Amino acid sequence: MDIDAVPQEGNATLNGHRKLMYARDASGHTVTVGSRGWEAEEIVTTHAVDALVAQAEDARARVLAGAAAPLEFWMYERRMDVALLSQTSGFWQWRVRRHLQPTHFAALSPSQLARYADALGLSVEALKRLP
Repeated sequence: MDIDAVPQEGNATLNGHRKLMYARDASGHTVTVGSRGWEAEEIVTTHAVDALVAQAEDARARVLAGAAAPLEFWMYERRMDVALLSQTSGFWQWRVRRHLQPTHFAALSPSQLARYADALGLSVEALKRLP
């Protein structure tokens, strides 16, 4: 992409910030250029965030119904999925999926709860309940 082709339409999801993009200058060198984003990016980001909010609300309903652990709600609330929570907590993915079940979540040790709380940026007490 050439420098003059870097999108500057604006993107409300960037909240007035600019993002760094790579472009080619007149002499063919790769340089960095600030971009205000573009409308298509804003639309896609908004849809993705809406989907994550819906997942969190679905998880909240499952927790209230006793079909899921609060960990599932907090995972979606913090914009994570099983793979990302696995990476940040250090648990294998199959263990994270298992810990999303209320019976297995209730059996977690204090150190395991602390790992999840740290990964989600919560206290252990907050992790155990819905907001």
